Amino acid sequence: MVSLARTIRSIRRVGLREWWHQMQYIGDAKSGRFVGKDQFGNRYFENLNPEEEIPGRHRWIDFAQHDYNATQVPPEWHSWLQHIRKDPPTEDPVMQNLSPPWKMPWVENLTGTRGAFKTYNTTRPKYEAWEPKSVPRG
Repeated sequence: MVSLARTIRSIRRVGLREWWHQMQYIGDAKSGRFVGKDQFGNRYFENLNPEEEIPGRHRWIDFAQHDYNATQVPPEWHSWLQHIRKDPPTEDPVMQNLSPPWKMPWVENLTGTRGAFKTYNTTRPKYEAWEPKSVPRG
């Protein structure tokens, strides 16, 4: 639902630099209220005006990293983005009082990176890999 008038209005609201950043990363020109920031530096926005945003697409995230994926969104922000919770974690008193002191900080999924979990096996393998042996010709 990108029109020329909506694009010009968005450039005026967020500025040319932020508009270009949005076009490169999310492919749409959006302007809205800044809701909060998580521990990774991701910024969360919301625009409740039904004339500017399609219902269901009025909450969005601006990832801090260039190479991003969905596991970089903490669970409390994920529940807000998916409309499971009405209020964002920065404004919801239940979410602010729910975080126990023993809770570990959220870590993204590191599969396929150097930080991925690898088991350490102490048992002897059932088969041995073949190692070629070179013998000089006679």
